[in-house]
Amino acid sequence: MTFEETGLRDELIRATIELGFNEATPIQERIIPLVLNTEKDLIALAQTGTGKTAAFGLPLIHLTDRNSPDIQTIVLCPTRELCMQITGDMEKYAKYIPGFKTVAVYGGADIRNQIKALKAGCQVVVGTPGRVMDLINRKALKLALIRWLVLDEADEMLNMGFKDDLDVILAEMPKEKRTLLFSATMPGEIAAIARKCMNSPEEVTVGNRNKGADNIRHEFYTVHARDRYAALKRIVDIYPNIYGIVFCRTRQVTKDVADKLMADGYNADALHGDLSQAQRDHVMSRFRYKQLQLLVATDVAARGLDVHDLTHIINYDLPDDNEVYIHRTGRTARAGKSGIAISIIHTRESRKIQDIEKMTGKRFEAKKVPTGIEICEKQLFNLVDRVEKIEVDEAQIEQFLPVIVKKLEWLSREDLIKHFVSVEFNRFLNYYKNTPDLNVARAEKDERSRNRNGDFISFRINAGFHQGLNPARLIGLINEATRNRNIPVGRIEMGQKKSFFEVDKKFQGDVLKAFQDVRFEGVKVMVELSFVMPDKRKKSSTNAHRPKEGSKGSKFRERRPEDNYRNKKKRNPFKDRA
Repeated sequence: MTFEETGLRDELIRATIELGFNEATPIQERIIPLVLNTEKDLIALAQTGTGKTAAFGLPLIHLTDRNSPDIQTIVLCPTRELCMQITGDMEKYAKYIPGFKTVAVYGGADIRNQIKALKAGCQVVVGTPGRVMDLINRKALKLALIRWLVLDEADEMLNMGFKDDLDVILAEMPKEKRTLLFSATMPGEIAAIARKCMNSPEEVTVGNRNKGADNIRHEFYTVHARDRYAALKRIVDIYPNIYGIVFCRTRQVTKDVADKLMADGYNADALHGDLSQAQRDHVMSRFRYKQLQLLVATDVAARGLDVHDLTHIINYDLPDDNEVYIHRTGRTARAGKSGIAISIIHTRESRKIQDIEKMTGKRFEAKKVPTGIEICEKQLFNLVDRVEKIEVDEAQIEQFLPVIVKKLEWLSREDLIKHFVSVEFNRFLNYYKNTPDLNVARAEKDERSRNRNGDFISFRINAGFHQGLNPARLIGLINEATRNRNIPVGRIEMGQKKSFFEVDKKFQGDVLKAFQDVRFEGVKVMVELSFVMPDKRKKSSTNAHRPKEGSKGSKFRERRPEDNYRNKKKRNPFKDRA
């Protein structure tokens, strides 16, 4: 349906054309005719980013009596940011309608200026519940003549604790008003409001109730809790052009993650409840204008944010309430665009992913945390693309070319490319050299595979704990040397200066060939076949009847300083075993 077919007045059609609106979205196609042509109250269930503001804003402007000085419509929304966005949109829609005025009222701003704006007269007030309550108590906002009430993101307002304020505000309004309620989900509290303050409302659902948008891809990565931040950095690095929000459960985690990202050189900042309104506005302004790539935020701080073109939503922590997941992910894939929702979970949260899948009807894809070599490859190609597509100002650069050419004439074409690429790329190469595999399911999966077929072969490597090698870093070293992260790795036994590992026998040649010229921590490593695999897990018979700790004759006692010297003289358990 086009906007010309909705029955809106010509001035509104002209404004929508200038804004680039051609076809009405599904929610607009359903709501606009109902508001224009019926007297019913409406409950509209739709995700954020589907065009709800135009769905109620355009028809309400059409119906407003411009000759009346009274406030005819009040729009309640959960946050200052959403309040300002709705007000801005209403002003754009009413651009060619003289005498139409919208006033925004919200906390964190001078209430005296807002009272002054209300006294000057307006037809529509857009406000947050707390500030609307303040203005009612000061007798500066009178709602007795209200004709239309809009509750936008009603579920968010309830989640933020505005229920008592809403009850008081609703009591100030006339019963004969029309109420338009918009919500992404339909919890019991929303149904209670509908029963209490709405007259036989008609329910309009766009998409499925409590479901996410169809153009969002849902992915999850499983890691140990201690590796969550390292996994976040790898996910961000594998998407060089990421523009997204990282959601955390608490203020403290939000601060910690944002501080770490900034210290590690990422273009990020935090948004949480401890910020002043001025600090919050500054962070949001930078993020909205893409001066920040990543916004690390709590759910409360990020509610009502309306930022376009987000590519990713990352759940650093899964929300306590599964319905919050819908609100988080609804921040991306707006206006018909696609987006990616990523969750970083630990091993005990797989059931929660299943519950969210069941609620949303969306299938989550299990992904592997990228390896260092994969990230370096992606970043390298991104750098090459940027160099290739950069605009060259011939007039400006020409004057410097003779000096540049003379300075670099000793380099061959191939060496020149290497030098320029390395200027930006060395950081990734150094950081991701010999990084461990963070995927917790890897070892378990490979162990199950080993137990099924038993067709594994053992190798010895001349590095161990003494060189800083551990099982995770060893798997990462195998991945990078072979450039194949899908080689099944079996048992690993670590020693001080040499270690043993198993891989699927089919990859024997690949492993031996890959480690012909590999260095670890500056030392050349050697990998060779081993026909004996030490088994530190097997208990000897001498330990079978060891006395219990604390009993008479127990070998378990408090460690003494002299034990350090004695332990140094112990024989290496791996010596002469292979």
